[in-house]
Amino acid sequence: MSLNLRVASDCHLDVLTFGECMIRLSPPGHQRIEFTPYFEACVGGGEYNVSYALSRLGVRTSWVSRLVDNPLGAWIRNHARASGMDISSVVWVPYDGVGFADRIGLNFTEVGIGVRGSVTMYDRGHSAAAHIKPGDVDWKKIFARGVRWYHTGGICTALSDSSAAAVKESMEAAHAAGAIVSYDLNFRSKLWSSAKAIAVTKDLVPFIDVLIGNEEDFQKVLGFKVEGVDESLKTLPVEAYKKMVKHVTGKFPHIQAVGTTLREVVSGLVNNWSAILYYDGKFYQSRRYEGLEIEDRVGGGDGFCSGVIYKLLAGGNPQEAVEMGAAHGALLQSTRGDTSMITLEEVQHVMKGGSARIKR
Repeated sequence: MSLNLRVASDCHLDVLTFGECMIRLSPPGHQRIEFTPYFEACVGGGEYNVSYALSRLGVRTSWVSRLVDNPLGAWIRNHARASGMDISSVVWVPYDGVGFADRIGLNFTEVGIGVRGSVTMYDRGHSAAAHIKPGDVDWKKIFARGVRWYHTGGICTALSDSSAAAVKESMEAAHAAGAIVSYDLNFRSKLWSSAKAIAVTKDLVPFIDVLIGNEEDFQKVLGFKVEGVDESLKTLPVEAYKKMVKHVTGKFPHIQAVGTTLREVVSGLVNNWSAILYYDGKFYQSRRYEGLEIEDRVGGGDGFCSGVIYKLLAGGNPQEAVEMGAAHGALLQSTRGDTSMITLEEVQHVMKGGSARIKR
């Protein structure tokens, strides 16, 4: 069955997301963290990235989180406002001057090259977002104003037991209000074990309409293995993915769409990239970006997710949605940082098969 999207004119927001946003610090180029004399700084987080990208594409978006009222929190606020997204429902907490009670999480990311892959080191313990709990956000009030699509995911769920409970509370409210609920599995082994991820996520699945994830996510968060995939991920058999997705939707028939990116890692800077979307009982596959040259792979999956959401909200068909998701994800990886710097015109150009010739 097709997604039952609410009419735009009846809603205050097109897309609402919920999750943590951190400050990212990266050595310039492909330098190592332990040797760099300075860092490039940016902001980002899975759900935040989706709202940010969609807002740049002209969608009415809002993002919910819990932030510390200090200069780092202000940095995130200023960055969010620059995209046009609404952050009026963010929970702000006072700064104690040290960060004992709450802090803004950090991550240090090396951008890989050649046989050395990209690496992220977290410094996000005891963050303000991890301390969010049920009741901190008036979800019913937010959804009463009308929301067409709600998006959250496994990173926010994994932060703490209280954040997981808040995610469930938000999904229940979204589901009751008639919003489409999408969930990016986004497994992070540094945040929780596969066993805990599976145990916690099973209680969230009943509220999910659209499921997003890659090969590791489905195995580590839902317990579904893709047959024929080796640890190097140098080859990804599409038919095996389709078989796995069929198993997922067979067990959870209420899930209406499943999107997954297919990333074959040739080197730190060259990947083969494509995506598939299962929708209304059929599979749709994007163009394959062979030998995609990558500036920074972080955020590619969020680019795919936001592209799919954009096209479905705009009334596009599933093939257009998977093509836009793959194109936006590919373009997003051409710039450094987690969040999208891509315009709608650029995405449409690539979707139409446009080249990378210089524009004068």
